[in-house]
Amino acid sequence: MALKITSLKDLAGHGFDTVIDVRSPSEHAEDHIPGAVNLPVLDDEERARVGTIYTRISPFTARKVGAALVARNAARHLEGPLADKPGGWRPLVYCWRGGQRSNSFATILAQVGWRVEVIEGGYRSYRRLVAEAMHERPLPHRLILLDGNTGTAKTELLALAARRGVQVVDLEGLARHRGSLFGAVSAPQPSQKAFEGALAHAFEALDPARPVLVEAESSKIGNLLVPPSLWEAMKRAPRIRIDAPLAERAAYLTRAYSDIVADGERLHRVIVALTPFHGREQVAQWLKMAERGEMRALAADLMARHYDPRYAKWRGRAKATVLAELQADSLSPAALEAVAERLAEAVGRAEAAENLPESGAGRNI
Repeated sequence: MALKITSLKDLAGHGFDTVIDVRSPSEHAEDHIPGAVNLPVLDDEERARVGTIYTRISPFTARKVGAALVARNAARHLEGPLADKPGGWRPLVYCWRGGQRSNSFATILAQVGWRVEVIEGGYRSYRRLVAEAMHERPLPHRLILLDGNTGTAKTELLALAARRGVQVVDLEGLARHRGSLFGAVSAPQPSQKAFEGALAHAFEALDPARPVLVEAESSKIGNLLVPPSLWEAMKRAPRIRIDAPLAERAAYLTRAYSDIVADGERLHRVIVALTPFHGREQVAQWLKMAERGEMRALAADLMARHYDPRYAKWRGRAKATVLAELQADSLSPAALEAVAERLAEAVGRAEAAENLPESGAGRNI
């Protein structure tokens, strides 16, 4: 039996014990239905081999070779990761388009006695839903952007606001990148498709009648593009702005970016990458500060000379509504808790309003 999914909510409440992606490891690595385990019936080399036979010899020969490989791999899965599954286990299986790979594996599982189903249309049906949500339809959620210069602890404040009941989507967390030249983290970024899928599921889980707080970002986070539906909503969204003294921001950055501070070679590479913007002489000064371990002074100078002017220029073009400006005299953990309380209150006032404004003056808090 094939399960037809018509919305991402169908996947969220599918009711099966395990979702199995039988595509090749590279297909699964690029993107997959969240939570799916990869039990390939053809690995990458085998898939390429069957495809070559299909085009160069005959479809019949390809199907015969493919069937033997699928049976062999299915036996390995039955004796390995599926060996302890009980009789009442219910798996949901998919391949690229709900064709031979998923149906062949599902037939074998059904013969064992498990109540197995396949996803009609396979991965392509899921990807179509993601593309509709992130590329084709307007985002139904009302967004509020959390704005502030580099080092104002915006990502940490998002998490603190979420603990206070605010609807939040952490774009940088889903992108696995902190959104600047210094923003790369140890884990590699997901593929563009996987990023869009994560975003679609994150928004699907939220109430569109309530505002959603996201960090103000550019249209690109590391190597990933913010998909069109979300980007259009972000361009129209009002903001809550965080302000903090430069010294506090510099101290916060040295804590938040401790991984880069501890990696001299990586820090050197990133600073050198600023040469086209500031010239060799300025970059040489920053490199000397790094060599001497003057990390707070380096962070402050980078913000004053590089990041703050670019933020100011970008804001000048944005002409966005500012719902509130929150002053943070300190960015210590205790102080951030207090700022998060005021942030949650500001979002609550916006939620109480019938409509979030698209233009107008903000207020200081």
